[in-house]
Amino acid sequence: MTVTTCKFTFQEYWSYTSETGERYELVDGNLVAMGSGSGLHGAIAEFLTDQFKALVAQGGHPWTAKDRRIGIRPPRSTRWDTARVPDVVVLPVEQWAAMRSREAIIELTDPPPLLVVEVVSESTICTDYRAKHSEYSVLEIPEYWIVDPLKQQVTVCQLQAGRYDDATFTQGTPVRSALFPAITLTVNTILTAPSDQSGGCS
Repeated sequence: MTVTTCKFTFQEYWSYTSETGERYELVDGNLVAMGSGSGLHGAIAEFLTDQFKALVAQGGHPWTAKDRRIGIRPPRSTRWDTARVPDVVVLPVEQWAAMRSREAIIELTDPPPLLVVEVVSESTICTDYRAKHSEYSVLEIPEYWIVDPLKQQVTVCQLQAGRYDDATFTQGTPVRSALFPAITLTVNTILTAPSDQSGGCS
């Protein structure tokens, strides 16, 4: 994971364009390369985004899902800013529509998204399980999924009294979400991220 040595403000980060096309998160003022991940990493994020969008089409839910397109600003741990870019964000349609006329960033003063998903890679294990687990709970995001192809598991973190209660699901078991009970995916289905994504949420 590449980290720049020059400190950035949030405004400098959000307007920064890498000459190589590499994408970054901002961590305490440092640009931290997100990396492209494996092909499976991207396929899982795309698959889950499509699954949540399919729920909207089926039931008319007033929310939408976006993959790697929305930034989130957690509280500062130092005098420097941090900005995360989750692999998947599920948020109300009205909140997404409001971003059409401004930066696609969820500020501390904004309502939190309904759900964020991070897909674990070798370089993000500590960040996904520890730093983001803490940051997303402080932001009061109701649900946080950690999809881990390395451990072959999915952890669903549900906000209870300001802290996450974690439930880990392994191969062969369905992933249970209190917030999205209509999602009936198994761990195997998520981790294999089928290329044919027209089959709904089963």
